[in-house]
Amino acid sequence: MTAADVLEALRRRGWKLATAESCTGGMIAAALTDVAGSSDVFERGFVTYSNASKTDLLGVRPETLATHGAVSEAVAAEMASGALDRSQAQIAVSVTGIAGPGGSEHKPEGRVCFGLASGRKVLTETREFGAIGRAEVRAAALRHALTMVLSATFETGAR
Repeated sequence: MTAADVLEALRRRGWKLATAESCTGGMIAAALTDVAGSSDVFERGFVTYSNASKTDLLGVRPETLATHGAVSEAVAAEMASGALDRSQAQIAVSVTGIAGPGGSEHKPEGRVCFGLASGRKVLTETREFGAIGRAEVRAAALRHALTMVLSATFETGAR
């Protein structure tokens, strides 16, 4: 599966995509826009590395950040919903995680939370990639996010 595969699947559905990225820092948007002709499918991307940017640009509630932390499915869900609401896209994917080095007892290095919003539905997932290194965690998060979007193109219910 490549970014071109994802773009083609979205194109066949007539959907546009928005991204909301934290730990990947725009890697998903870059992978998609590396493909010539992606502008008919890629609507926009938000790089929201700080908590303030998650709140300001995507409408993530400060209460959600305080209660669950930035690396949580609750925040990933609000990031994806916020990206969808603030774009002309039919589907949005979000990523927030701990690429490392570091982490904690409760949130280890390599944990990445994903959100996928389409229509009124928001799906979330958490993946534990492990302490495989910052670049590897970010690359794994990129691949997983694209896989989630591709899988969603086979389902119905997007607005």
